[in-house]
Amino acid sequence: MIRPIMRDPLFLGRKSAPATEADRQIMTDLLDTLRANLDKCVGMAANMIGEHKRVIAFCNGPLQMIMVNPRITAKSGPYDAEEGCLSLAGVRKTRRYQRITVEYQDQLFQPRTGSFAGFTAQIIQHEIDHCDGILI
Repeated sequence: MIRPIMRDPLFLGRKSAPATEADRQIMTDLLDTLRANLDKCVGMAANMIGEHKRVIAFCNGPLQMIMVNPRITAKSGPYDAEEGCLSLAGVRKTRRYQRITVEYQDQLFQPRTGSFAGFTAQIIQHEIDHCDGILI
């Protein structure tokens, strides 16, 4: 189901709780909502659709992926970036890393580790910030 986008900074500024198997519908709704907004968005966190759960969806090339309970375990190549957010007006400066390693669970709650670089790494960092209640 496509959900409305949350724009309340007080709501978005709260940390998200770990996701469980009971949160499978959130994953489906998050992907549906991301796909409905691909013309203006490349990633979303569950709090952007009103759910305080550690789930993100993002574009990895032409594919959309889900990460459950993601955690960055390594990062390198810091740089300054400017980012926008579907939930917030305007563009803001932030610090990102060129390369990251992320531990997460897939949609079947199987543990995974992935290495990402460039724009995909930037998207993932932005969405994990959302899970941590960090707004750019």
